[in-house]
Amino acid sequence: MSEREYPLHTEKTDCQDCYKCVRRCPVKAIKIEDNSAMIVPDLCIACGTCYKVCPSKAKQPREDLARAKFLVSSGKEIYVSLAPSWVTEFPEYTAEQIVAAIRRLGIRGVSETALGAQEVTAQTVNLLKSASEKKENKLFISTACPAVVEYINKYIPELTPHLTKIASPLLAHCRILKETFGPKIETIFIGPCIAKKYEADRNPNLLSLAISFNDLRQWLKDEEIDISKLKPGVYDVFVPHRAQEGNIYPIEGGMIETIKAYNLDKKIYTAQITGIYNIQDELSNIDVSQISSPTFLECLACYGGCVSGPCTSSSKAGLEKRLEILKNSPFTTQSGKRRSSYDIEMIYSPHDISEDNEDFSDAEIRKILTKIGKLTSKDELNCGGCGYDTCRNFAKALLMGKAEPEMCVSHMKQQAQRKANALIRCIPSPIVIADSKLNIMEYNDLFRDMFWNEDEHSDIYEYENLVGANLRDFISFTNLFSASLELGQDIHKEHIRHEDKMYDVVVFNIDDKQSVGGIINDVTNVEMHKEQIAARAKEVIHKNLATVQQIACTLGEHMAETEVLLRSIAKDYAADETDAAALKIRTNSTERKS
Repeated sequence: MSEREYPLHTEKTDCQDCYKCVRRCPVKAIKIEDNSAMIVPDLCIACGTCYKVCPSKAKQPREDLARAKFLVSSGKEIYVSLAPSWVTEFPEYTAEQIVAAIRRLGIRGVSETALGAQEVTAQTVNLLKSASEKKENKLFISTACPAVVEYINKYIPELTPHLTKIASPLLAHCRILKETFGPKIETIFIGPCIAKKYEADRNPNLLSLAISFNDLRQWLKDEEIDISKLKPGVYDVFVPHRAQEGNIYPIEGGMIETIKAYNLDKKIYTAQITGIYNIQDELSNIDVSQISSPTFLECLACYGGCVSGPCTSSSKAGLEKRLEILKNSPFTTQSGKRRSSYDIEMIYSPHDISEDNEDFSDAEIRKILTKIGKLTSKDELNCGGCGYDTCRNFAKALLMGKAEPEMCVSHMKQQAQRKANALIRCIPSPIVIADSKLNIMEYNDLFRDMFWNEDEHSDIYEYENLVGANLRDFISFTNLFSASLELGQDIHKEHIRHEDKMYDVVVFNIDDKQSVGGIINDVTNVEMHKEQIAARAKEVIHKNLATVQQIACTLGEHMAETEVLLRSIAKDYAADETDAAALKIRTNSTERKS
């Protein structure tokens, strides 16, 4: 059976890693997987504790409302077994109104689970009388609560033979309904219990499915049925008839009250225990051989009884709910005259729990404890932050793969502190962290060595421990830290002068208005180097300009001389050309004359 098919499951996207379900689960049926708390079906007893305490509603019962609607649409005859605690969930309505509303959903008839409870009482009385007559000093544990039956079968299997071989009130009621209305009818339970889904899964021939009171509300809303506006008809009554003393079964001690009505032998001892933790305390390591008279225990997984079931939505106090049940119950002591006519013997299906009972050597446990920083017994805080009552039980859970090291709060805190200290220590810049009053919380050696002044500080603070010292006594630019705290912003400032040096400062927020950190870099040498480079550059530029001017001057002189020479050559060349032309003219003239 996969976890999604199981009566309870985890919505992984909603799980917030708070481990509250681990802390509160009475049988530690939770494993941490990929940082999500997942239910382990083989270990779970479906008590619903995780569902009740989960702050993010990541734990959810299996959705069976759609199956109920489909069953009704199939055309089969459907009968509802309604838990008697309905009077605390719907106190504003009468029984006839509730029956009318449920029948409007397509249900053939509505019957009280309390009818089955009455048959269980009759069978239990016969069992106790027989033990008394035979002087059997024996322990009898009720089987009315399926979560208790699961718990005993899985976690105290040596007491399984002491569970009364009698069906639960619900299964007994389902048999009554089938004997009364026919074996082909289908039955749906409506009540406050998640563990009833167990009974439906294991007894499908008797119980088709189980839904909660909240499912009923949603169903009525989907069908637009307003109970307050219904006018019940003549057939809107419980079938085959109203229950009597069985209606007080949902309260602590209710079953015993119905048994007492039969005037049993006073030597028969009866007691009620509610809450799995109380059942653990009362039954674990019990020596049955020391019981000196027939003893009957009424055990219910929910504190105060079924009126406090995981799927109840009423915010009334537990006592008020119990009084509400008593007020609306037609309880009568005449029930002792009635005898059961039904065969309601119970069939068990015990589970193998070897995985949960797996033993580990001390060496294995010690090795795991060492990995989570528990080097000695003094390191075992047993704080319960991981969800387990002791560090050794947490180590066993780790060995079984049910837990992850990150669940150990103290280990993670120490690890985070070590990482933070390593970072602060190794960053090659002075670092300081201060609180809202600018008192130093953390610092590294570079900060101390850079700003410690023996003349000023040795009389006030210890060189080896500056924690608690005021930051104002060491630096003059604490205004940046105050501004960061006030504005809730990171601040970066360059070239801040402090005494004869220059710094670049980055101030960052850690906790809003609570703590602030600063990284301080000494840039004095860097700035001086920059100034030296700038001065040298100016000197080189000046020399280059002088050289350029000299070159220009020299080039100018050469250009002038060249121009004079070229002009002279050009003038001489022009004169030669003129003389040649004149000579040619005279020659031509002489030739014409001759």
